[in-house]
Amino acid sequence: MIDIKLIRTQPEVVKEAMRNRGIDLDLDSFLNLDRKKRDLTTDGDNLRKERNAVQEDIAKLKKGVAAGGAYKSGEDAMSEMKRLSSKIEANETEVEKVESQIGQFLLMVPNIPHESVPVGKKDETIEVRKEGTPEKTSKDVKAHWELGPELGLIDFERGVKVAGHRFTVLWDDAAALERALINFMMDTAKSRGYREIWVPNIVNEKTMTGTGQLPKFAAELYNLKGDHGKDSDMWLIPTSEVPLVGLHAGEVLKEKELPLNYASYTPAFRKEAGEYGKDIKGFLRQHQFDEIELVKFTTPEQSYEELEKMVKDAEEVLKLLGLPHRVVELTTGDLGFASTKTYDIEVWMPSYDRYREISSCSNCETFQARRANIKYWKAGKPEFVHTLNGTGVAVGRTLIAVFENYQQNDGSIKVPDVLVKYMGKETIEKFGR
Repeated sequence: MIDIKLIRTQPEVVKEAMRNRGIDLDLDSFLNLDRKKRDLTTDGDNLRKERNAVQEDIAKLKKGVAAGGAYKSGEDAMSEMKRLSSKIEANETEVEKVESQIGQFLLMVPNIPHESVPVGKKDETIEVRKEGTPEKTSKDVKAHWELGPELGLIDFERGVKVAGHRFTVLWDDAAALERALINFMMDTAKSRGYREIWVPNIVNEKTMTGTGQLPKFAAELYNLKGDHGKDSDMWLIPTSEVPLVGLHAGEVLKEKELPLNYASYTPAFRKEAGEYGKDIKGFLRQHQFDEIELVKFTTPEQSYEELEKMVKDAEEVLKLLGLPHRVVELTTGDLGFASTKTYDIEVWMPSYDRYREISSCSNCETFQARRANIKYWKAGKPEFVHTLNGTGVAVGRTLIAVFENYQQNDGSIKVPDVLVKYMGKETIEKFGR
């Protein structure tokens, strides 16, 4: 979450940041709530002071010392004590109510875009660089949703049968290619200084909230139903960023250890509720997919240099695979909820005749660290770390990029050189051929 002090002291800065994001934020109502809480806190402090004074008078009366006290009898003092205690209890209840409203508001406010991020609308991006030249278009290849079934390797019908729409079954060499890509991507990440971690695919609500997934995106997430079909505290992860960031929730790290670089392979689960009707065909947008996620914990001074490194780390996968791609910077209107600056990497997809997102690398600064309470020791006192995350990269989308960019005239698929040792073969053909 953003720093509440920033909202109090520079509300116009926050309002402009939200306008640049395309969000109409009712900040005045929040500031009224914040003032109400501070007024209630002052009232409560004054009431407690009054109660303390009455307690002193009661103590004097018990000793038979009435002089100087406000009450002549213990009965009057006890009556006033009860009245003040009742008012204090009501005050504390109201403070808790207002604090809850403030907390819920802050959990729904997105991050402040970094000053370097271009102002723009949703789906507006700025191209940073391109790598490789696309050699194939939709005229040159069969789309993966046609070729995969023809080769007997990608099975959409059985995916629907066993699970439902946007689920897919991979057979034989397609399944082997998915596994090869996972191993290759993880090996590449480790060679670039990331520590491999295996994490749970199910996390609790606190962990989901810490990264900004809850409560904002509850409709996009899969909750594990508890007793009698009610929502439980447990959720399927939409990305391994969630458990990776959660590893250090509530901790104070050592400055000399930073940056920490983590990489994890997990399946990811998303309802794609906001993407209804998009990318109906093929393997591009699934409810379950594999990914290698990169996460960094850094000092504020390190984070933007580390963001640039992370983008290059994710790019390296595509360079080694020989897949044409480009890097774009997202504008303010397209930033993710927790991000202050984001680069997307888009791979060339011949069947779409355009580049499609395959990785997203973001700096969240202290946004997640505040929610998850992750700090580091700096000059003898704890300060919030910066967290970064990036896809390194989406495995399923890489698979279909290989299927299409490496497609040969006879319908077979050339295995990229770096994957031959993982696949044990140089060509993917129809099963049983």
